[in-house]
Amino acid sequence: MTFTVAVKRPPQQDRARKTQARLLDVAGELLAEVGIERISTNMIAARAGLSPPALYRYYGDKYAVLEALGRRLMTRQNAVLEAWIERHAPRGIEEMAAHIGDLLAANSAVTRAEPGAVWILRALHATPSLVHVRIESHRHVTERLLDACAPHLSGVPRDQLWQRLRLAVELGFAADEMLYEEDRAAAQTVLSDVARMLRLLMHDLADA
Repeated sequence: MTFTVAVKRPPQQDRARKTQARLLDVAGELLAEVGIERISTNMIAARAGLSPPALYRYYGDKYAVLEALGRRLMTRQNAVLEAWIERHAPRGIEEMAAHIGDLLAANSAVTRAEPGAVWILRALHATPSLVHVRIESHRHVTERLLDACAPHLSGVPRDQLWQRLRLAVELGFAADEMLYEEDRAAAQTVLSDVARMLRLLMHDLADA
């Protein structure tokens, strides 16, 4: 079965872009208040001070809003990744391994700054028409890490390296998402433990 989301073309004018950003901010806040099932385009439009037809110029339904929220969050996470790669990748695997904890912490911080982040993440897991957004993003992160690591790991087959890094990416995101729901685990300890696991993985690849 194929699922589609009613996504409109991104706005071109500055005023329209600001309106779209406002809609997403409002939608994120509402998600945190009412959850995925109850949120509606009418509710978002009312909170934003717009009519429903005005909202429909940007998003065809609530799932298009959720997709846009997911893509905005992933874009902000990707910016963190790019800054980290630029800073550490040129210095090799040991440098990246030593600072993997910085990447996890920065990614966690930008995620928590996003309105309704936990519900956005839940929507990307639980809504069939939105799962591809999360998968595409995690694959993108894997590819960027692959590009950063491969020049320093010429002895490791590229497909093997991709699989290892894909697992590392999933582990990092899953641990951070767990912290939204598990109150018996300290965030700093969890991220530190995950960083240690990922350092071991990177050292293992380097030794290979």
